[in-house]
Amino acid sequence: MPLQKYIFNPGINKEGTDYTAEGGWFDGNLVRFRKGLPEKIGGWVKFLTASFNGTGRKLLGWTSLAGTKLLGLGTRTKLYIQAGANYNDITPIRSTTAAGDVTFGATNGSSSINVTDTAHGAAQGDFVTFSDASSLGGNVTAAVLNQEYEIDSITSTDIYVITAKDTSGTTVTANSSDSGNGGSSTVGAYQINVGLDVFVDGTGWGSAAWGSGTWGSSSSLSSLNQLRLWSMDSFGEDLISNVRAGGIYYWDTSAKTLGTDRAVNISSLSGANFTPTVALQVLVSDVDRHVIALGADPINSTATARTGASDPLLVAFSDQENPAEWFPTATNTAGSLRCSAGSQIIGGLRARQETLIWTDVALYSLQFIGAPLTFGLNLINEGVSLISPNAPVNTPAGVFWMDKKGFYSYQGAVQGVPCSVRSYVFDDFNEGQAFQVFGFLNKQFDEVGWFYCSGTNTVIDRYVTYNYIEQTWAIGNLSRTAWLDEGLESFPRATGNDGTRNYVYSHETGHDNDGSPMDNVFIESADFDLGDGEQFQFIRRCIPDVKFTGDSGSNQTMNFIIKARNFPGDSLTTDQTTAFTASTTKIDARARGRQATVRFESDDDGDTGVRLGLGFRIGGTRLDVQPNGRR
Repeated sequence: MPLQKYIFNPGINKEGTDYTAEGGWFDGNLVRFRKGLPEKIGGWVKFLTASFNGTGRKLLGWTSLAGTKLLGLGTRTKLYIQAGANYNDITPIRSTTAAGDVTFGATNGSSSINVTDTAHGAAQGDFVTFSDASSLGGNVTAAVLNQEYEIDSITSTDIYVITAKDTSGTTVTANSSDSGNGGSSTVGAYQINVGLDVFVDGTGWGSAAWGSGTWGSSSSLSSLNQLRLWSMDSFGEDLISNVRAGGIYYWDTSAKTLGTDRAVNISSLSGANFTPTVALQVLVSDVDRHVIALGADPINSTATARTGASDPLLVAFSDQENPAEWFPTATNTAGSLRCSAGSQIIGGLRARQETLIWTDVALYSLQFIGAPLTFGLNLINEGVSLISPNAPVNTPAGVFWMDKKGFYSYQGAVQGVPCSVRSYVFDDFNEGQAFQVFGFLNKQFDEVGWFYCSGTNTVIDRYVTYNYIEQTWAIGNLSRTAWLDEGLESFPRATGNDGTRNYVYSHETGHDNDGSPMDNVFIESADFDLGDGEQFQFIRRCIPDVKFTGDSGSNQTMNFIIKARNFPGDSLTTDQTTAFTASTTKIDARARGRQATVRFESDDDGDTGVRLGLGFRIGGTRLDVQPNGRR
C-alpha cells in the first residue's frame, strides 16, 4: 500500500477512550500546540543564584519612579522585594518587646536555647530578631544572640526553643560558663506568624498548633492556621500586600531602604483612620485607584473602631488615592458593600474597568460609579465559583478561571470553556489542596493554565494549559507554586524548588531544565486502525516529519515508538522503539495489531549529551500500513 499521511488533530483529548479519540493526540508531557502542531515547551533557568526562605506563593513586578525593576515575592514564611541580585526581607514585624522582657537559658553541651517571653504569641517556624542581649558567659556570646532566629519549637505560651548559631550559621554549643540570661536589655522583634504549606480547613480539629484550645474544639479562621497565600498590588511605585486572613501591609518605595526597613501595617500610615485589621485579599481598582479589601472586618455598631473579625462577604474600600483613610464621610469616597450570595469571598481580580469578585456560589462585578455611592456591586452569575483565590487569570481574550469541576471565561458574560482533558484533571485531583491551585498567563504562546496537586499529593505536581486562540488543551508534570508573565522581563518567572532550596526561575528560555536535560518529554497519539478494525494492520516503515529546533544541531536525538493492541481492553504493547535524528530519512518497523499508536519522545537512554538543548516540532507522519488478515 502507498504511504499514508497522519496529521493528528491538535490538542490533547482524554475525555473518551484511546479509541474514540482516533485522529487526535491522547497523551503528552511538557508539550504545547502552536499553529496546530505539537512542540516541546521552552526550558528554564534560575533567575538569580540566590534562594529564598519558604514556598513562593505570589509574584508581582513593578518599577519605581527612578526606573528600578522590583519584584514582590510572598512565601510561606517571608515577604521579599527583589532588586538587583538580592531578595530583600521586608517581612512586617508583629510585635516588639520592651527591654528585658526576653531572657535566655542554656544547657551545658547543648545548642538548644530556651527563650522566655510571657505570652509571646509565636508559632513554630516563626522568625524573631534579638538585640541588645549580653553574653551568657561562655560560647553563647552577644554576637550569637543578637541576630535573627527561626523558632524550633513551642514549649508553652511563655517559652520557646531556638538553636544557637554564629553569624555564619554554624551551630554553637553552650559550655558550663553559659549560665547567664542575656541581661536586662534584650529586645525581641517578632515577624508576623508564618502560615502553612498545605491547606487545612479553617475550622475543625487539627487545624491549629498542637495543644491549642480545648480538646475537640474548632479553631478559628486565622492566618496562623491557613495555607499561606499572599495578595499583592502596586499603588503607584509602592507595594500593598495582604496575607490571607491577616493584616494589610504597605511598602513605601521612596521612604524605605531595602535591606534595612520592613513593610508596615497600613494602620501606621500617616493619617490612618479605620484601616481594616484583617482581610482575605487586597487589590487596587482600575483607573479610580481605590484600595479594596475583600473579607475585611467591618466598622462596629458605634462607629468607634473596626471589629477585628473578618466579615467574609464584606467588600471595603479606602478613599480615592488614599490608602490610609477608610472611614466613610460626605467628603470622601471610602465605604463598603456586602455580597449577598454565598458564605465567603474566595477571590477577586482587577479586570478592564471593573473588579471581579467570586464568592463560593457566585460572581460579582464591582464598578466605580462615582459619588455618592462610589461603587456598584452587581451579581453577574449565580452558580459559578472559584477553586482558589489565585485561580482567575486576566488575558487578552478575557478572564479565565478554574472552578471546582470545570473551566470558565468572562467577556461581559460567563461562559463555560469546553475542555478535552476535564476528566483527566478533576478525576485525579486533590480536592483537599484546592487552595494551592493558581492560574497563569503565558501571553507569548496565547496560553492560560493552572498548576494543581494531583491524586493524594500535597505538593503541586501538574499543570493544564489552554490556548485561547486555537482552543486546544495540553497537560504536563511540573512543580511550580507561583507565576508572573513576561512584562518587565522578556520571559515569564515562576517559583519552584530544586529539592533543597527555593528559587525564582526564568521560563521559556533555552530547552533544558536549569542546565540538565528535560526528561520525559513526549506526545502520543490515540489509537488508529484500518477500516474500523475489520483487519489487522502491519506497519513496515515510518517517514518522520520532525523539525529539530534546539541548539545542539545534529546531535539532537528523539525516539519514535509504535505501540499496538488487538482490542480496546488490551494493554498497549511496545512493538518498535527507534532513535532518530534530523538526518534520518526513514524508520523501518515491524508492528502488528488491530489498533496502533505512535509516540514521539525525548531520547531517554541516559545519554545526556543528545538531550541537552533538544527542541522539536512535529508535523505530519507518513506510515507504510498494510492489511494483515483478520486473525
